[in-house]
Amino acid sequence: MNFTGAHILSTNQFQRQDVERIFAVADEMEPYALRKKVTRVLEGAILGNMFFEASTRTRVSFGSAFNLLGGEVRETAGFENSALVKGESLQDTARILSGFSDVICMRHPVAGSVADFASASRVPVLNGGDGANEHPTQALLDLYTIRRELAGTGGRSIDGLKIAMIGDLRHGRTVHSLGRLLSLYDNIEVVLISPEELTLPPSIIEHMRSAGAKVSISHELTNSIRDVDIVYSTRIQEERFTSKEDADLYRGKFRLNQAIYTEFCQPNTVIMHPLPRDSRADANELDSDLDDNPNLAIFRQADNGVVVRMALFALVLDVADKIHEFSYDVRWYNSRQV
Repeated sequence: MNFTGAHILSTNQFQRQDVERIFAVADEMEPYALRKKVTRVLEGAILGNMFFEASTRTRVSFGSAFNLLGGEVRETAGFENSALVKGESLQDTARILSGFSDVICMRHPVAGSVADFASASRVPVLNGGDGANEHPTQALLDLYTIRRELAGTGGRSIDGLKIAMIGDLRHGRTVHSLGRLLSLYDNIEVVLISPEELTLPPSIIEHMRSAGAKVSISHELTNSIRDVDIVYSTRIQEERFTSKEDADLYRGKFRLNQAIYTEFCQPNTVIMHPLPRDSRADANELDSDLDDNPNLAIFRQADNGVVVRMALFALVLDVADKIHEFSYDVRWYNSRQV
């Protein structure tokens, strides 16, 4: 694809070579993300960060990524802080705010809303999550994490991956997008582990199978996570249910702790989660006793979001080949290097 000026709305946009291009640029961003170097390549550019649904990692990660490239960030968080609460349409909001920004990141609780917004925007729009539909940048950072973790445990590639996706697969937009991205690779095997009512949407299962992936469905955890390279756990998406009581029917059904991991997983099985993990006693899908497990990649996964989003900004704003030209050494104390 031609990244310059493009909206990033869905993983369906990408071919394998596009993903590899993003990852190559992300690798180049590591010195800046680790504060070994500073680049001002986007000095003077403005990111409009528009989040109409709760977010910590995605919102701050997008803002940090843009700041690390030298740009400035303007944020709108919540409907109550925007003109949408006064009845303004998404299209009018897009026409106005795209005049104030050079690129926009948007999250919205309604599926398809970010694409609707982008249709009226005068600048590139990146989808930070639209309801239960998609979360393309999360899927990219997840796949980037898989690539790095596999390379660190025997130099393996994504081709031939066996992954277990666990939890609320019906509403989890991260697994929707990741499933589509995995379809770009060869000899992929996916085990879908969820309550029967919360399995992955049939359209995504069919998409993966038609691309050659082997997909199986299970409603039982322990024996389904044997011999997998990755266990990718997700929380129950309470905000997608009609009531908390409905969500509570499924909460805590598929818990992974160190004892289960030791008994049923391979020694190098990587543990992932898009976060936040629900650590309440009745949920606790990833127990805190896994925190000392070196294969728990969830915090490395979150860190990888910065370099991947830096790469997307650099590609969309056409500065990927100018990053180092506008760089210099860090001047302050850097705890990451101690």
